[in-house]
Amino acid sequence: MMRPRVLFYVQHLLGIGHLVRGTRIARALARNGFAVDLVLGGMPVPGLDVGDARLVALPAVRAGSGFSRLLDERGEPFGEAAQKDRRDRLLAHFDAFCPHVVLIEAFPFGRRQMDFELLPLLDRIERAAQRPLVAVSIRDILQRGRKPEREQQTVEIVERHVDLVLVHGDGRLVRLAETFPLASRFADRIVYTGMVGPEPSDTAGQRDHEVIVSAGGGAVGEGLIRAALAARPRTSLRDARWLVVTGPNLPPAAESALLREASPGVELARFVADLPRRLHGATLSISQAGYNTVADLLAARCRSLLVPFAQGGETEQTDRARRLEASGIVVMIEETKLDADSLAVAIERALTLPKPEPDIDLDGANATAAILAERLAARALLA
Repeated sequence: MMRPRVLFYVQHLLGIGHLVRGTRIARALARNGFAVDLVLGGMPVPGLDVGDARLVALPAVRAGSGFSRLLDERGEPFGEAAQKDRRDRLLAHFDAFCPHVVLIEAFPFGRRQMDFELLPLLDRIERAAQRPLVAVSIRDILQRGRKPEREQQTVEIVERHVDLVLVHGDGRLVRLAETFPLASRFADRIVYTGMVGPEPSDTAGQRDHEVIVSAGGGAVGEGLIRAALAARPRTSLRDARWLVVTGPNLPPAAESALLREASPGVELARFVADLPRRLHGATLSISQAGYNTVADLLAARCRSLLVPFAQGGETEQTDRARRLEASGIVVMIEETKLDADSLAVAIERALTLPKPEPDIDLDGANATAAILAERLAARALLA
């Protein structure tokens, strides 16, 4: 029996959060009978686990200052000729692969820097002899404060090209319209998958450290790490074993300084592949409130202190942390109030929480596969 083919496009520009969620979905699709080509266009990430999906690498780009420019692997501007070459490679792969499903992560709700190749891809899809199902993969909470004209453009692209908007969240916790007010325009295309949590085999307990401090990709987490290390001697966990995961994007100079300053009982690591398992055995997690971090914490049922990233007008992490705090699952401290004293007080508050038993759907990766299989089956019946 032929396996339905999925072309899954994921573009990470700064951190690796989009990539982590994307690879979890790609592995689940492959486990559930799809032939998956995972098309990546970001900077290479060593040791990336894509399971049985096939990795297709486009020429790598990353975000320049303020996300307004694209840079290549050497830090040079990714100009018009390079964009044309990348676009042509993507279109050629689509033509050769002939997917039954094209799944696009974030766009058009995000990643608008990639218009130069994704709008041509959508146009090519519309002209295909056998048009594939087109689905968009987005997280549960979007960034607030977009320009009205940009939101209108997003809706127009969805209405013209997109069959299915897969929202990777639990609709009982948050609805897309709360952070994208025009969602009512395409309500019939929205499906909530549940959060994309870690695979159950990744969460068996491993108690190596009582406290785990993590900063996501690390590009914007140095302040949290420094505050946590300064707070440690002021807490009842001062003699516990602490693991500090700095993230692969922490600047080398900052990493060297932290290594010099770390006290006995504190282990520093740039990245740990089994973080969900370590969280399962920990007493407390101190972290930002990114999507994957929160999904890992909920799956591990770990007491949590969240310090959502909020610089540059960012709202997504704060929205998520406030909802979880209101549910009594976590303790939150605002980034603007972060220092060693306030963090030490918050740590003690978090330790009084009962071990969380959240009623939140975390099986979003497998649900995504089931939803796509159901839609393809319905198409076949109508053909």
